[in-house]
Amino acid sequence: MMLSWADKAVLGIAAVPLMRDLGITPEQFGLVSSAMFLTFVIIQFVAAPIANKIPTKWILLVLCLTWSVAQLPILIFASLPALWISRLLLGAGEGPLAPVMMHSIYKWFPEKKGATPAAVASSGVTLGVVAFAPVLAWVVGAFGWQTAFATLAIIGLVWSVFWVITGKEGPYTSRQVEREIDGPDAGAGDDEEEPAAAVAETKVSYKKTIFTASWIIAVLTSFMGYWTFTLAMSWGPAYFETVLGYSSQAAGSMIALPAAWGAITTISLSALTQRLHLRGLPTRQARSFVLGGAATLAGAALLGATLVQSPLLSLVLLVLGLGTAPALFAITYLIVSELTTVAQRGANLSIANAVLSSGGIFAPAVSGFLIGGGATPAEGYTSAFALAGGLMLLMGILALLFINQQRDVRRLGLAGPVPTGGSTH
Repeated sequence: MMLSWADKAVLGIAAVPLMRDLGITPEQFGLVSSAMFLTFVIIQFVAAPIANKIPTKWILLVLCLTWSVAQLPILIFASLPALWISRLLLGAGEGPLAPVMMHSIYKWFPEKKGATPAAVASSGVTLGVVAFAPVLAWVVGAFGWQTAFATLAIIGLVWSVFWVITGKEGPYTSRQVEREIDGPDAGAGDDEEEPAAAVAETKVSYKKTIFTASWIIAVLTSFMGYWTFTLAMSWGPAYFETVLGYSSQAAGSMIALPAAWGAITTISLSALTQRLHLRGLPTRQARSFVLGGAATLAGAALLGATLVQSPLLSLVLLVLGLGTAPALFAITYLIVSELTTVAQRGANLSIANAVLSSGGIFAPAVSGFLIGGGATPAEGYTSAFALAGGLMLLMGILALLFINQQRDVRRLGLAGPVPTGGSTH
């Protein structure tokens, strides 16, 4: 996950010299940044059924190799068409990563203890930027933007070899297996409305799951989270350089600030949801309230950053708003996983991720036109950030009001009596 987001972030880090060398306008750059997310989304619908049938180890290996290959066109030809091809191929390789990775992580832990491990893995979204942004910014400044792309290609090949040696599948492949490993009460909630232990292994129509209020609002909340964080990765470094006047290397490194906050919030909020769940709270409170509250605060902070006069306060609010956005993904995955069986979880997570990550299609392009069409660069950036903050705030409020997994699980027919009998540890 860290490497995946470094591959995404490098385009934003190299934005100014790349746009200058290739003669790219802000509108063109925004469209290229969005292009990656077009194939990113499309390939997930193709990969969704595969996630249920092929071991996740081999899917993750193919994806990582694809990221390295995707760097070749821009390295060989160094042109706008080559950049389009490179980003489209990268999107195809990165699209299935998050749902496949989450499906893989969930196989290693019982249902009630999977939130924190999954959050640690999901924090790679931000840790990748924290770890790689300063290095890539230095490489761009010292050796040129093409060297940064080449560096990521080599790292991807090295990681693939390591993954072949170490990658394995976890033992928790169904609710029944979970009960066999951890006892008949594994995953059972302490509240009479908690349905986790009673999920049947019978199939539920994907359409029926998708059209629950909990699924729609949870996924759209993370859609805005993806929009917001993609805005940061695509336009953040250029904003720090062109508007705030930082050097290219400093601007590329500064994007690590919201990413570092994102790593903290991703792990902390998911640990909070797991703690609340283990204490017996229904997941509507343990998960959806945390999701909605975080989105509301992130949207308010980002919107506030466009209204305050103090540059320092604006920077702090930007860090809080942009950095909290990726913390929403892991919680959304947990909510979606409640609305399906284990057998269908991989495909359901892929579908959900395809929808929420489509925020990346719109954010760079819409922001590019707002920035290019602004009376000044500062006004353009203000409009882009205000739009993202306002929509995020709206989705956070809707999440607090209308996500209710217990209600929707019953409507899907996945709730039932908790099984009894059998041996325990």
